[in-house]
Order: sequence, then C-alpha cells, then structure tokens
Amino acid sequence: MGFADLPLISQIKGRLTWLDERQRVIAQNVANSDTPGYVGRDLQMPTDFAAALREGGGVRMARTSAMHIAPPGQPARFDAVAAPDSETTLDGNAVVVEEQMLKMAESRMAYDAAIGFYQKSMQMLRMAARPPGR
Repeated sequence: MGFADLPLISQIKGRLTWLDERQRVIAQNVANSDTPGYVGRDLQMPTDFAAALREGGGVRMARTSAMHIAPPGQPARFDAVAAPDSETTLDGNAVVVEEQMLKMAESRMAYDAAIGFYQKSMQMLRMAARPPGR
C-alpha cells in the first residue's frame, strides 16, 4: 500500500479536488456577470452522513453514485448546478459579484484548512516513520 492509498490522504485529495472545481465554477460566474440571461452555477455540497442514511435506508459498502469517492486511479467528477444569486437584473442575469466573492472566500478558507490538515498529516507520518530515538 502506497502513501497515496491511505484513506486520509485520499479524502483530503478529494476535498481539494472539489474545492478546486468550485473555484473554477465561481470564476466562470464572475466572468459572465454581465452576460444577459446567464444564471450562476455552483457545485452541490457533498451530502452529509445523516442525509445519506435517510436516503439509502442503511449503511452499505457500495458506490451507488458518481458523487461518492472515486476508486483509486479514477478521477472524481463533479457536476455544477444552476444556483441563481439573490438578485436578477432586467436582462435576466442572475449573478451578483459580491455573493460570488463571498463564495470564493469561503472556498479559499476551506482550501487553506485542507492544506493545513494535509501538512499536519504529513508531519505525523514522518514522525511515525522515524527510527526510535531520533
């Protein structure tokens, strides 16, 4: 089992991939903030555990959705959905740049937290791999 196969590292990688894709979608929204009829998009938050239990009726070890963690070697895939902001202009544009900037800042903070968690995990693994007494 290689380092990249560790579940913790795989989950951090999945989170970073999701946040990277969300930043790309938000940047597209900002770029189209003056396009008539454009409706902003966003990535759906991964479902929480309680919602997964309610929908699935129990815990099963099967990948039943493309939103689940991808098996090793298969890239994760995220779908953007329409997510209009709080205002729509007369030309039908539903992107508010200020709201998009808030989403971008939120994603950046989550990205920084995930990177910090990755760095701490690496430090922990290095310490565990050291010979005793060093």
